[in-house]
Amino acid sequence: MDKTNETLKNLLDANLYSRYSGLLSLSNISLQLIDTNGQILLEFNPSPDFCKFICQEDETRICSDYNSRLEPGKKLRFNCRYGLANILLPVEINNQTIGYVVGAQVYSTDSEYQKYLIDINELAKEKELAPEFIAKSIAAIRTIEENKIEIHEQICNHITQNISYDFSQSINTADKAIARLSIEKEMLEKKIIDLEAKNMSLLINPHFLFNTLNSIARIAYFEKSHTTEELIYCLSDLLRYNLKQDDELHTIGAEIDNIEKYLYIQKIRFKNRLEYEIDIADNIKPYRIPNMIIQPVVENALIHGITPKRDGGKIKITAEKYKNDINISVMDNGNGFPKEVLQSLQDSENKLGIGFRSTDNRLKRYFGENYGLKIAKSDYSGSTVTISIPTKPNARR
Repeated sequence: MDKTNETLKNLLDANLYSRYSGLLSLSNISLQLIDTNGQILLEFNPSPDFCKFICQEDETRICSDYNSRLEPGKKLRFNCRYGLANILLPVEINNQTIGYVVGAQVYSTDSEYQKYLIDINELAKEKELAPEFIAKSIAAIRTIEENKIEIHEQICNHITQNISYDFSQSINTADKAIARLSIEKEMLEKKIIDLEAKNMSLLINPHFLFNTLNSIARIAYFEKSHTTEELIYCLSDLLRYNLKQDDELHTIGAEIDNIEKYLYIQKIRFKNRLEYEIDIADNIKPYRIPNMIIQPVVENALIHGITPKRDGGKIKITAEKYKNDINISVMDNGNGFPKEVLQSLQDSENKLGIGFRSTDNRLKRYFGENYGLKIAKSDYSGSTVTISIPTKPNARR
């Protein structure tokens, strides 16, 4: 492996996403961190399905349009072969490029017409995908006003500079955490003021909420209240993830990261009455699933399985790949679902089953009738709920 890319991977940490959640709430346009070979290391905001499944040869790597433009130290804004606006910004340490922040992947109002020039049938034949899937992916690509793209570019610039500072401090400074928090606070406050002045249409409530939570987390850090700090970061991430109502496909890894934060908060609440285990292989995490699919299932296991037991219990989440399918299992050793809850899942008039039915319907809408949600087991020894999805998007047809 390239020494530069190894350096970048070693510098990544679990809180990198959390530190920018306040700023990311200003924009839900694609934003990712990649290494110098085009490997996607972290998705701050996911790319559109069109880019992920059609333009990229591998879901873990950026497309060839980006790859051909990777040059050390070079900042770039360009339109890809299909007319989407893209941003490319180098992450540098000591004048050496160790990675890039990339993003946008949207149409501007001037380039939107190019989506109608894409030959869907030819592309379907080339990529061996269903034409209906490609048509839906193209239709889902967002069109953004030019000033909004410019604001997103400024956000990308700020995050790139701050990541560069983060990593350089990690290498050169023993007291990296306090220095990073100080410079981030100053730069973030200045940038937020600039962005608000340029575009008053930005939503202030989520921005205010996440920024306030992160400020409280910093206070907790300096007061050495590390559990409080971690709880606040987890809550901030949970709120932000739950607000993503774009109904796009997210990675299983992103879903599991969200679940870990949810269970961490619940563990603080229930203490010894709740144990949990997540066993998801790395090769499964890049596959895509509709957002907020797993969390309601885990929440049901906690409410109906663990909470009623005096001594609590354990929730375990596993996943396995078999041929062209992936099965995700949420297991608990509670008392099983109450009879009325099980009955409600087949009763369309009973509101108790709406959550499970809507989750099942979402999966079927994306992937077809062969996929969805199933209660594999529910008795006094516990419950097991399985979520089945295909490994390839065209398996839905």
